[in-house]
Amino acid sequence: MERLENLLSAFGNIDANNFDLSTSMWQEKVYKKGEFYNEYKNVCKYLGVIMNGVFRTYYLDDKTGEEKNIFFYSENQFVVAYKSFISQTPCNYYTQAMTDATIYYIHIDQLYKLYGQSHQWEHLGRIIAELAFTIGNERMESFLFRTPEERYLDLIKQHPDIFNAIPLYHIASYLGIQGPSLSRIRKRMMGK
Repeated sequence: MERLENLLSAFGNIDANNFDLSTSMWQEKVYKKGEFYNEYKNVCKYLGVIMNGVFRTYYLDDKTGEEKNIFFYSENQFVVAYKSFISQTPCNYYTQAMTDATIYYIHIDQLYKLYGQSHQWEHLGRIIAELAFTIGNERMESFLFRTPEERYLDLIKQHPDIFNAIPLYHIASYLGIQGPSLSRIRKRMMGK
């Protein structure tokens, strides 16, 4: 819990007194590789903070049966199907543990209760919303304005250890390229 408190303090300026309001609300969960945080057509009811491990959000293409990775989440990041979470409607994606992982999570009702008790928690909620919007927008813009090589460099910056944690075909899917293209990009990067 101390690590969670430190993360929330650094991210959203939650002080010790305000964090104490939430200590009984957080639950710890350990995921095995392949387990789902949230599944397609389920409503996301929890906001998670990753202590260790990697998760991915993906959708399943109905026509091809291919899984297409949209987001990765790793240590010290929030994991949530945000649109489903804030609207309490079914999710269009799957969110799955790519490795064994541990998170702390809080139910949406408890989070809203904290918002009503504390301006610091309200502020944290606003920062999380802004972050979710920014990540989604940057992801969309990366396909419009960036090359696969630039997307690769952004991925390394956001998730430095991801290449040691998950298979390369998942990374290629996230970058919107095929495996051989990823191999060429990695080879060029190592030559620089």
